[in-house]
Amino acid sequence: MNDIYNIILNIGAFIFTFIFKLNIIPPKSKFKKFIEGQNNLLANIKNEIPDSITNVIWIHASSLGEYGVARPIIKKLKEEKGYTIIVTFFSPTGYEALEHHHPDVDHVFYLPLDTSKNAYAFLDIIRPQKAIFIISEYWLNYLSELKKREIPTYLISAIIKDNAPFFKWYGSLFKKSLNTFTHFMVLNKKSESNLNKLGYFNVSLTGDPLFDNAIAVASTPWKDDIIEGFAGQRDLFIAGSISDKKDINLICSLANKFRDTHFVIIPHEITEEMLSQIKYNLDGNAIYYSECNADTDFSSTQILIVDCLGVLAYLYRYGKWAYVGGGFTPYLHSIIEATVYGLPVAFGPMIHRKVTPHQLIELGIGNIVRSASDIQKWFETIKDNPNKIKEIKDIALNYTQNNSGATSVIVNLLEK
Repeated sequence: MNDIYNIILNIGAFIFTFIFKLNIIPPKSKFKKFIEGQNNLLANIKNEIPDSITNVIWIHASSLGEYGVARPIIKKLKEEKGYTIIVTFFSPTGYEALEHHHPDVDHVFYLPLDTSKNAYAFLDIIRPQKAIFIISEYWLNYLSELKKREIPTYLISAIIKDNAPFFKWYGSLFKKSLNTFTHFMVLNKKSESNLNKLGYFNVSLTGDPLFDNAIAVASTPWKDDIIEGFAGQRDLFIAGSISDKKDINLICSLANKFRDTHFVIIPHEITEEMLSQIKYNLDGNAIYYSECNADTDFSSTQILIVDCLGVLAYLYRYGKWAYVGGGFTPYLHSIIEATVYGLPVAFGPMIHRKVTPHQLIELGIGNIVRSASDIQKWFETIKDNPNKIKEIKDIALNYTQNNSGATSVIVNLLEK
């Protein structure tokens, strides 16, 4: 079965190379960026990494959202232990956000495709002392090579559900890959129990570093002249990580119904198609962030569409209400980033992969919305209800503080 996995990967690598040479993919598409990122990747990594590199921790995150888990851990490891930090991403959204600005990180790369040849070469180049994977990254050849080299390897913020591949008839390879991990750091007791069922007891319930990351971001001085100019004395609705047509339909219907409310809309991926779809579905006057400066007159503008990456976690501080996208896919984005500012937050119904949304619903901070009607009804109940807004804010701030501290627990486990 491992041979089948490798055959599929090698065929995929060949196809990617062939497509790249044909130059037929739209230039700004995510897939185009991914293919370009893989081109000559190992050679580029080798050129950047000095032969003298030592004391390396390699951290892999799928995308920018997962990197939020790693960020406070990286900061603590860098400040207290002085490690050389290498971060890899699978997705362009993560890589592009850190490509030119990555505090506490020494090197940022795409992850070379998970072939046995690439895994061997990559580890030869970076020579990690430890390896960390975030949430649910199970790259079988990398894990196998780490195991062979006896490199301590950790899975952080893991969620192991009842329907995970490890419990399926086809999941033997993935189950075997778990042997690589020195320690599992999980988000909930269910994950701990499921790992125990699989025969793994090197498990700790550590909590979620995303809370520490969100608190750190919220406490960081930051301002944006364009957002402040747009806001003026008005309350803002922040719609973050808008990911698909359902997100677009919901948030645009809300903006169209409540024309007296001002919206900041931030897509998860900045593509011409996404930006044009958002603007097309809006009735009110909308303007792109890139078209503005500190002197822009926003008096007739209802919606600001942010067409740049890496600022969403900071922008929530300007909001009074929030919607977080991705909830109509299995990949709801970070609602903690909004909750840390005390905002009431709505999101789509597919929350089964996350722990936090369930907790927010129980506390009355978060709300599932499935349709334009749902989000409009939710907003009507809180829009002009200052007592309710204050109640939610107090609960949300207490919730985030009570869930902080996971970073220290995790770093202590990494150093054992």
